[in-house]
Amino acid sequence: MIKIVLDTNVLISALIKIGKPRKLFYEIVKGKAQLILSMEILDEFARTLGDPEIRKYVEEEDAVKFLRVVGSVAKIVKMKSRFKVVEDPNDDVILRTAYDGKAGYIVSGDEHLLSLKEFREIKIVTVAEMLELLS
Repeated sequence: MIKIVLDTNVLISALIKIGKPRKLFYEIVKGKAQLILSMEILDEFARTLGDPEIRKYVEEEDAVKFLRVVGSVAKIVKMKSRFKVVEDPNDDVILRTAYDGKAGYIVSGDEHLLSLKEFREIKIVTVAEMLELLS
């Protein structure tokens, strides 16, 4: 089974609006891929949910339900690696989670990550590219 890490921006998009990120999340829930996350990604997700700009788009109850589903389908890995690749520490968290979780793919909308295209044999793709791979 394909193991993928979803960047926080993809998780937030899946929660707050209908579109490709949500469709990808449904594919994961249906068992088409294994979601790999770390506590650090979940912490960033929770911090982002606290942003007033994001709060305009989602009710707290819906966010809690979404987190329950994430928790039920995701394999949470402990980050052990300590390498630094990019300027943004949040991007390094995504890379380290994928590496430590032995993921084959990172799905992101972040241009800095996408510009890498691949990192230590982990492909970095857009939501649309991952949907295509899973179809």
